Amino acid sequence: MKIVPLAADSLGVRSMATYVEAGSTGLLIDPGATLAPARYGLPPSQEEWEALKRANDRISAYATRARYVFVSHYHEDHFRSDPACYVGRVVLAKDPRRLVVGAQARRGQALWGVLQGQASLQAADGGGLRTLDLELKVSPPLPHGPEGTPLGYVLALTVADPREGERFVFASDVQGPLSSVAAAWLIQQRPTTLYLSGPPSYVERDLGTAAIDRAIDNLRRVLDATGCRVIMDHHAVRDPRFSTRFERLWETGRVITAAAHLGLTAQPLEARRDRLWAAVRKPPVKAVPSRFVPREVRRAAKGGRAQ
Repeated sequence: MKIVPLAADSLGVRSMATYVEAGSTGLLIDPGATLAPARYGLPPSQEEWEALKRANDRISAYATRARYVFVSHYHEDHFRSDPACYVGRVVLAKDPRRLVVGAQARRGQALWGVLQGQASLQAADGGGLRTLDLELKVSPPLPHGPEGTPLGYVLALTVADPREGERFVFASDVQGPLSSVAAAWLIQQRPTTLYLSGPPSYVERDLGTAAIDRAIDNLRRVLDATGCRVIMDHHAVRDPRFSTRFERLWETGRVITAAAHLGLTAQPLEARRDRLWAAVRKPPVKAVPSRFVPREVRRAAKGGRAQ
């Protein structure tokens, strides 16, 4: 099974877009990518805009190879409103009428309206399907972070290749997982590779240290129970301290970023936005002391006549 992260926070943008391929079957997962409109009180840097263009180009290129598309929820870093990457494909997407509220519900309903008659659209919640090469199983709605979160619910996806004995589980914004319910579902799936959003320690001041530590404990429990390999990215690498804050996970040797999965060095540009902007700000120009020039000489320089 080929697992290719197309865009990720460790690759410079907010995204978990992924392409999975087994045999002749290609699957595009969460084909969205965005930038945080403000971080440290600053807009996106030029480096981030360039990374976003590269990310969107990769997603568009791999969309042409995919027969199936999966959408876990309707935050804009996880789906595209442009129908181009869905048309003519089998689309498994979060039901926009079930456990979805606010802007997510409006976005989901708008996408479903656009795709009617242009794609084979299926409400994915708790469902699945089988292809010649893969078995797809979708979770029931899981909390977008902790139980009771106002951010709503997301779907996780298990992609199994029975011939190779591989089980790839994609769990987008479970954030750690912060929810013990989400952790139990992940263990039940027995993944060989798990890709998930890590604990959102960049907002630890708001959530509390105990919540972040609980998310770390939950992921350690998944690791111990399944022995899987983990790609942890997204919310986790928005923290400038991510390399030390999650030492208990990195030290297992089985947890890496999406960039590391590709053999690349992480480039968490959002977490570095303050430094990126600082690098392009020009230092103030030193004031040069002016020399006194008599008034009559100044007049002559302007074409006047000195007396």
